[in-house]
Amino acid sequence: MAIYTKTGDKGSTSLANGDRISKADARIEAYGTVDELNSWIGLLRAALRDETRWIDVDAQLRWLQNKLFNLGAALSLAPGEWVSAEDAKQVEQWIDAMQAEVPKQHAFLLPAGGEAVCRCHVCRTICRRAERRMIAVGCAEESMQLMNRISDYLFVLARYIGFCLKEPEEVWQK
Repeated sequence: MAIYTKTGDKGSTSLANGDRISKADARIEAYGTVDELNSWIGLLRAALRDETRWIDVDAQLRWLQNKLFNLGAALSLAPGEWVSAEDAKQVEQWIDAMQAEVPKQHAFLLPAGGEAVCRCHVCRTICRRAERRMIAVGCAEESMQLMNRISDYLFVLARYIGFCLKEPEEVWQK
């Protein structure tokens, strides 16, 4: 199979159901942003790969990447159940476990710190953008819940990684 089909040369693309739409369509923007988030999570995984203490985090991030692929399939109108309410609950469990380890947050935090922490924050902001794009196309409630939890997860993961690495958090100064 050739990687190039030439069918998109004039600015349109196919959805999973066969419909052709503009590459500038809100639906394409939504799943393109989800794909961007997936790539940035891959970069975050690469930053954590060298230390064995991040094996559980790597498994969680790999799970999230698979769910983001599923979400992309749902956004491209592929038939089937791609995301469930249980997915958001799984992410909540990971959030709760990490929050039990980090100090209580008493102020707004700057998206700053070491490289891995900053990569978490970049992923979080892309996740929020993807969520906004998904709202624009009217995604299913389960998909919206999952994206909202993923952004929460990425914020708490940034705090958790910083805490484990003994990196001080930077508090917003008015």
